[in-house]
Amino acid sequence: MMYQIIAILILITFYAFYFAKIIIQKKQSIKTNQMGIGNKTKKVLFIERIMSVATVLACIIGVLSIFLVKRYPMAEIRIAGIIIGVIAVFFFALATITMKNSWRVGIPEEKTSLITNGIYKWSRNPAFVGFDLLYLSICLMFFNVPLVLVSVWAAVMLHLQILQEEEHMHRMFGEEYEEYRKHTLRYLGRR
Repeated sequence: MMYQIIAILILITFYAFYFAKIIIQKKQSIKTNQMGIGNKTKKVLFIERIMSVATVLACIIGVLSIFLVKRYPMAEIRIAGIIIGVIAVFFFALATITMKNSWRVGIPEEKTSLITNGIYKWSRNPAFVGFDLLYLSICLMFFNVPLVLVSVWAAVMLHLQILQEEEHMHRMFGEEYEEYRKHTLRYLGRR
C-alpha cells in the first residue's frame, strides 16, 4: 500500500505543476495549451494529437496499474522507481518555473522567448524528460505489459514532438537557437 500512496503522490504533484501553470497563465490571458490546434501543418497537428492521446492513455493506464497490479517487481526496483519519480517531478517543476510565461503545450503560433538558463542550461527539453522519467517511474513500481507498451508509445510520441519543436525553434530564433543547441543536449547534458 505504501508504494501505491507514494506513486499517487508523485502523479498528483507532477500534474499539479502542469495544471497550475496552465491556470496561472490563463489568468494572465496566455493560451498555454496549443496542442493539436491552430494554423499548423497537417503533420504537426497529427503528431500533436496522437501525442495527446498517448500521454493521456499513459496516465490512465499508470493509475489503473497502481490500483490493479498484484504482482510487483523487487523492492529495490520499486525504490528506484520512487527515486526516478521524484526526479521527474523535480525536472518538470523546474521546467515550468524557469520558462515563466514562455511555456506552452504544443507548438505556439506566437513568438515566445528562448529560455536557456536554469535547467534549460542542462536540457533543451526538461519537461519532456520529466514526462519520460514519470513513465519509467510508474513502470518500475507497477510493471505490466500494457503499461510498458503505452509508456514507450508516449515516449516515442514525445520524441517526435521534440523534433517538431526543434524545427519550430530554428525558424523562430535562427542562429541564437543553433548556438544554444551546440552547447546543450536535447535530453540531458552539456557539450
